[in-house]
Order: sequence, then structure tokens, then C-alpha cells
Amino acid sequence: MPARAFIVAIDGPAASGKGTLARRLAERFKLAHLDTGKLYRAAAFLVLSQGADPADPKAASAAAQRVDPVLLADPRLQGEAVAQASSIVAAIPAVRAALLDRQRDFAAHPPAGFRGAVLDGRDIGTAICPGAAVKLFVTASPEARAERRLKELRQRGATAIYGDVLQDMKERDARDSERRVAPLAAAPDAVTIDTTGLDADQAFEQASEIIERALAAYGC
Repeated sequence: MPARAFIVAIDGPAASGKGTLARRLAERFKLAHLDTGKLYRAAAFLVLSQGADPADPKAASAAAQRVDPVLLADPRLQGEAVAQASSIVAAIPAVRAALLDRQRDFAAHPPAGFRGAVLDGRDIGTAICPGAAVKLFVTASPEARAERRLKELRQRGATAIYGDVLQDMKERDARDSERRVAPLAAAPDAVTIDTTGLDADQAFEQASEIIERALAAYGC
């Protein structure tokens, strides 16, 4: 087995399907999985729970340093208020710096029993793991992603209007893409998978073929 862990970096905007894809790929190829967005959601949750402003660098960076792995499984992180706040928190350089080493360490040293790791987020292939063996950029049209998010919200019992969800999606895309540090972008050597017209199984098969070729070249 190669001395280095086999790393798959998956980036993309909200509701593009990257999280579901990352979990399925991790299971299929026996790789550890880290949803890095949960780290920022956890920081945002801690900020909001204190009644602080997510845009306050001091409060946000302090919260990022206190993120506990146990918190990542808390269902309250899935709330829409936390999701919006996480995008604001993630634009703060001190927050990203506080969480950088944690992400890189997970990728380089996955838990025992795994030959590598899958990390999904918005800057994995460009900033966190630029040397990843596989880089995927999963995207879809804002309209398709808004439809998916609307379905998720209604399944959780939330009252939501498509127009509002679409507007929130576009605003979040702008924050993620225009932030000064590690903006959302496809790495130059990433393979783009547009899921607008694909179902989850089709996207999974496309990504699996890419990883299988990389594993063969990697010697795993």
C-alpha cells in the first residue's frame, strides 16, 4: 500500500449533491469521510447560540477553536439559520485558519482501517488538499439546487417558498465565490460533474469510474 493516504477532494456549491456523493464514494471505496461544511456549521452554531454576530471575526474565530467533533453529529446544525450563518463565518480568514490543520490532518492520517479519505466542501481541491489524487467539482444550476433544498426543508417540516430559497441560494453562492480567502472554485485539474440533469446514481457511477482509474494508477 502507498505510504501516502489516497485522498479524494470534492468541492461544489450548496445542494449540488456533493455530500451524498462523498458519503457513497467513501463507503464504496473504504475511505474515511469528512463533511468539512459541518465544521463551519458547528462554528456558526456556537456563535448563534451565544447571541453573537456571525460576521464578528473575534466571536467567529473563538467559536471555530472550540468546535468539538461530537458537535458535528448534532441535528441542529442542519437548520437553515445555521446554514446561512456558516457561509458568513466561513468567509472570515481567522476561522478558516483555525480549521485548516484539522482538515489536513484528517486527510493525511485517516482513522485506522481506511486507506484514504474523501473530503467534501468548497476549497478542498484548491486550498486544503491541493495534492489530492482525485479532485471533483460537483455543481448544478441554481434553480435545480433550490428545488432540492426546498424538498429537504419541507421534508423536515419547515415552511419554505421556492423564490426565497432560490434567492438565499444565489446570495450564498456569491458569498462563497467572492470571499477573499479560499473562495469556492474548481481546481484547474478537477473533473466537473454537473448534476442538473443527473440522478444520484448517475453521478455516483461517473465519479466511481474516475476514482477506480486513479486507484489503479495509485497502486491501491
